[in-house]
This record gives sequence, structure tokens and C-alpha cells, in this order.
Amino acid sequence: MTILKVIGGGFLAGALAAAAAAQDLPVIRAATLEAGTVNWELQTILEHDLDEANGFRLELIPFADNGATRVAVEGDAADVAVADWIWVAQQRAAGRPYVAFPYSTAVGSIVVPADSPARTLEDLRGGTIGIAGGPLDKSWLILRAYAQREYGFDLADETEQVFGAPPLIYKTALDGETDAAINFWHWTAKMTAAGMRELMTVQEAAEALGLDPGTPLLTYYMKEEFAREHPELVQGLYNASRAAKDLLAGDEAWDAIRPLMNADNEAEFEALRAGFRAGFPAEGPVDEEAAGRMLAVMADLGGEELVGQATTLPEGLFLDVSR
Repeated sequence: MTILKVIGGGFLAGALAAAAAAQDLPVIRAATLEAGTVNWELQTILEHDLDEANGFRLELIPFADNGATRVAVEGDAADVAVADWIWVAQQRAAGRPYVAFPYSTAVGSIVVPADSPARTLEDLRGGTIGIAGGPLDKSWLILRAYAQREYGFDLADETEQVFGAPPLIYKTALDGETDAAINFWHWTAKMTAAGMRELMTVQEAAEALGLDPGTPLLTYYMKEEFAREHPELVQGLYNASRAAKDLLAGDEAWDAIRPLMNADNEAEFEALRAGFRAGFPAEGPVDEEAAGRMLAVMADLGGEELVGQATTLPEGLFLDVSR
């Protein structure tokens, strides 16, 4: 019994020492959208202690909308958040010195009912398209640019658009109230799982326009000051992000985060998992020339309202943390 007590006491002491060591690690505060898909990665980091393994402790601060996450980073209530890099570029060009590194290349597609006669974007002339994200949605702009180049018409002029929140676009599309729909990638996955058909992916349209589909759309961003003063933490977050993606490339790690996915059935779960995995960016630095081409397309179609003063890629926008 004495030996067992000594052994047990040793384990307890070790556990307490490990817990104390974890508490002593520097903290990265991540502002997150309560129902955002980035939580799938961040919770995987926490579930497998990938933060502590990379020299920091991750703290999640949930918010109800993306605007609040941005205010949190700007006001130093959080250190990092996720946003599309075109917005980050707009902010940097406006004097807010944000920097970013890749999180995801995930983009959606335009979907139609399974029995729709439409086979190309041209077949949508005169129809109604439901669009999540508003008239400056990047997927919508890329598809517009493709239709202009391929068929010589602007979808904005030749269709009626219905803009709304993702759940509304999902419901109206499934109810047959629109002829086609463009939604955020995870809602699109739910729509295809429910029987809708992809008419064209945004990736296909981007490639046809000479854009690189490997250019990450979504990034972790932070203030440049934070990155400069804590390069080891930024590197640690990137390493933890890649390690989480490696785990999520397999099946076992999904068990812990499945409750976060709000999948109504197995088909939805499979579609969501496949869509998330499809967004894993390649390792290595961002191809800034390719990013510049994408920004030019966005500036051409979205104008100053979308890109602000960032008509060219702001110098120093992307961090090279891929080493």
C-alpha cells in the first residue's frame, strides 16, 4: 500500500505540475463566431492539446456575429480571428496594420434543384438566384465575372437576385422559391445533401478566369504589432492549425466535434466533412502574385465598397509561417 501511495502520489504530483505548466503558458485569445466552422478546427486543437504542444494556451471567445469578432481584435479584447483576406487587405490599406496567414480555401458553388433544366450559368437568364452574403459576396462576384467572359452577359442584369441570411437562402432554395442559390460552403453542403445539384463550383469559375483556386480565401488575422512582438506564438498557432488539419484528414477526430456540426443526418455530416477537408490549404507561403490577380477581379466587380483603397495587394499582408 505504501508503494502504491508513493506511485499514486507521484502521478498526482506530475499531473499537478503539468497543469501548472499549462497555466504558465502564454495565451492566444481567439474571437470566434459561435456557430462558425472554424470552431471545428479550434476545438480539435483543444481536444488534443495541440496548443500546449506548440507553446501556448488557446482561449476561445465566442461572439454572435462576425462584426463583433472584428471589433474584439481591433479593441484588443482578442488577439486573432478568422476573416477573408480581401477584407484584411482593405483594412491594411486603410491604415489598420493587420497581417494574416492561411486558414481555408473553402468556397461554395451555385446549386439548382435536382430537376432543374439548367446546365450552365447561361440557362439562368431570366431566373431568380438566392445569394447569401449580399451583393458583394465573393462567390457571386466570381460567378458574375465568369458569365461575362464565357457568355457575354452580367448575371446581375439578366437575373433577379434575392439576398438574405444563409438559413433563409437554404430554405427558399429547398422550397423551390428560387431557380438557383449561392450560399456559404457549409450551407451549400447541406443543400447538396438534401438533393440539390451543383451547377458550377466557384473553384471552376475561378480557374477559368485564370485565378489560382489554391489561394486561401479565409485567413487567421491579427495586428501586425502582435505578430512582431510574439512571433513564436504566431508560429505556434500555425503549427497547431496544421496539426489539427492532419487529424481531421482522418476520421477519428471528428467524433469529438460532430455535435458542433449541426448535421441533421449522415448525408449532411459526410457532405460537411468533405467540404471542410476540401478547404485545407497547401503548406507553403501564399502566392502573392496569384492573390494580386484575385484582388484585381474583386476590385473590378466590387469596387471601392469591397476593397477600399486596396487596389493592389498591400505589402506585408501575408505572414510566412510555413517553415
